[in-house]
Amino acid sequence: MSSDQPIGMFDSGVGGLSVLAEVRALRPTESIIYYADNAYCPYGIRPPDEIRQRTESIAGMLIGQGAKAIVVACNTASAVAIDSVRAAYPQVPIVGLEPAVKPAVAMTRTKSIGVLATPRTVAGERLRWLIEMHGGDVRVHTVAAAGLVELVEAGVLHGEPVREALAPLLDPMLEADVDVVVLGCTHYPFLREAIEAYVGPEVRVIDSGKAIARRTQSVLDVAGLLTSRYEPGTWAMETSGDVSVVEPVARMLTGEAVTVTHREP
Repeated sequence: MSSDQPIGMFDSGVGGLSVLAEVRALRPTESIIYYADNAYCPYGIRPPDEIRQRTESIAGMLIGQGAKAIVVACNTASAVAIDSVRAAYPQVPIVGLEPAVKPAVAMTRTKSIGVLATPRTVAGERLRWLIEMHGGDVRVHTVAAAGLVELVEAGVLHGEPVREALAPLLDPMLEADVDVVVLGCTHYPFLREAIEAYVGPEVRVIDSGKAIARRTQSVLDVAGLLTSRYEPGTWAMETSGDVSVVEPVARMLTGEAVTVTHREP
């Protein structure tokens, strides 16, 4: 495998573009193929077996396109399927996501943090393990968020619809004196401004994007797969969904004139 081959990255939709931005900022010479599984978005309400099947199929497709490593830029897919996809493709480094519970616990002053995530992530063993491992004497309030992924997929990041969706999710956290909110889905960083405005300046809002970028760099380094190029890398985006719907949102979120192509895994 050549170190100049691209990184493969995927999510249930456009949310993983928040991770892509962090990887590109840290490793601008790396090339990336990003796949948005919009036809099955959101993963957070789908059965675990279906999530595992989609995750394995998409990873296999990206590897077939020459991906030297896979970043599962989706908290739900990572929580449900990271072990099975690693077992399916043991020859390829695979990086998964997890909610930033550990750094949140280190930051809190009130000993109370909140985790905003999809229903499947909240119900999963991985989040429970993270809380048991790192929570200590900190109260961790998990909230299964409904509707936020759909807002980002529609390109709605501000305004009354966003505020109405956030209120029932964040009000219980504020009542519990939470002073750190963990964004446990890669779609949610695109709503960061709205979330920060709602919770106020005394509450910190964090996500895993930069940590995953650092982890990706480390994994590639250990495998001898950091690119040898000096010029900026390229990136391409594919989707299982309707290109005419996905492409304008992808352009808005990235600020780039990205061309999205349709592909089935």
